Amino acid sequence: MKKSLCFLLVAVMILSLTACIKSKDTTNTDTDSNDTQTNESKIEPGDAEASEKSIITVTFRDDGRGEDSSLWKWLQDAYDSFDKKDSCELNIAPITASEGDYFAKIALSLQSEKTAPDLVAEDTFQLATDVEAGYLTALDDYLANYDAWTDGSYYDLLKEGVTGADNKIYGVPYNTDTRGLWYNKELFMKAGLPEAWEPSTWNDILVACQTIKEKVPDVVPFWCNSAVATGEATSMQTYEMLLYGTGEKLQDEATGKWIISSQGILDSLTFLDNIYKNNFGPPLSKVLNGQASNISAREYLPQGKLVISLDGSWIAGNYLETGASPWSQYSDVLGFAPMPTQHGEGTGNITMAGGWAWSIPSKSDNKDITMEFIKHLMDPSVYEDALVSMGSIGTRTDIIANEKYSNMPFIQTATEYLKVASFRPKDSKYSAVSAHIQTMVESVVSGTSPADAMATYGVDVTRTVGEDNVISR
Repeated sequence: MKKSLCFLLVAVMILSLTACIKSKDTTNTDTDSNDTQTNESKIEPGDAEASEKSIITVTFRDDGRGEDSSLWKWLQDAYDSFDKKDSCELNIAPITASEGDYFAKIALSLQSEKTAPDLVAEDTFQLATDVEAGYLTALDDYLANYDAWTDGSYYDLLKEGVTGADNKIYGVPYNTDTRGLWYNKELFMKAGLPEAWEPSTWNDILVACQTIKEKVPDVVPFWCNSAVATGEATSMQTYEMLLYGTGEKLQDEATGKWIISSQGILDSLTFLDNIYKNNFGPPLSKVLNGQASNISAREYLPQGKLVISLDGSWIAGNYLETGASPWSQYSDVLGFAPMPTQHGEGTGNITMAGGWAWSIPSKSDNKDITMEFIKHLMDPSVYEDALVSMGSIGTRTDIIANEKYSNMPFIQTATEYLKVASFRPKDSKYSAVSAHIQTMVESVVSGTSPADAMATYGVDVTRTVGEDNVISR
């Protein structure tokens, strides 16, 4: 009896002196030397104070700036002012990868309790796929007690982007965006083009490119993401901006079937073919680079090497004092013109809108405190500075009252473009179809004819979604 009592006392003492908190291993399993492995917070056994804390591991795509990135700073600033920080530790664990690789790496990490973070940045186009796979937590019960969610402080339109097929909410959107034509007004004037440029058709863009090539031969007339390596930026910012400008969408609205052959697809690819065959675009060595988006926005535009760039509203964030490529004159030098529809039909202009959201993985074991942290991240006192740093359009309706935000160059224009915005399909097959779009676009800019590229796309999509789910026009 004494021996048993002794063992019991020892066990109680051990439990009292030490507590073990599981720190998630979010290290990427891919050993590619180009990818930075995610961080791991460690709490030493016997650290009584630390061992009582939960760990909130946060994963997002690092754009290569590490602790200097807007997201990293936002997370750290939010944690520093979090009124519950005494009960939790923050483990910032980004994934450094190309846009095309980030989603695959996230999907892998979400599959296991050992690698799943507690908080993940989800591109809203990927959300439906991750919901169907069971990777994300429905937040409805949490949001029912979140006043800002229910009192109109968030745009209802953007809530749709984080709603699953089961009509449950799987994320809190933290930014949105629009796309248009950034152009260098000084180089436009040098080429004899108008400083206040607003093309009415695709042909107006091609004419401007030809003029630039003739009058300012040492610059790149036009840049758009055009490779597999630039992932969703190729699908959405380039191809879908063109396709939706023809009046067509990826899916047939009546049946929901994927359109694999049409005049709209052919015209969109032909526009890209014209850009590259006429040498209006950058060298393929730059186009096929996974950092092409950063090269165009952070190097070519501010250095005066590029004249027109089809890109997102957020790139202006690069040019702030705290941005990746500070450029004090950007608001005077650049213009941001709306992208026209093919022949000026319909609304005359087109944009695609997307955005990112904070989601809680289903395998997180710190959901309650993580949701509290999301609320704090989105509190205007923390959120406003983060938006300015990112150069993004806010998802809260009350953010426009913030002078620092509303006075950002181009933010009013970018927000105005939302009026003609289209959105990607809320279909779990979209991410797979998007990969085929990227392959199709890259093949055209690499020399394949638009007709042959479309034919291959049709075969690939049919294999992915099934013959009963495709249609030709």
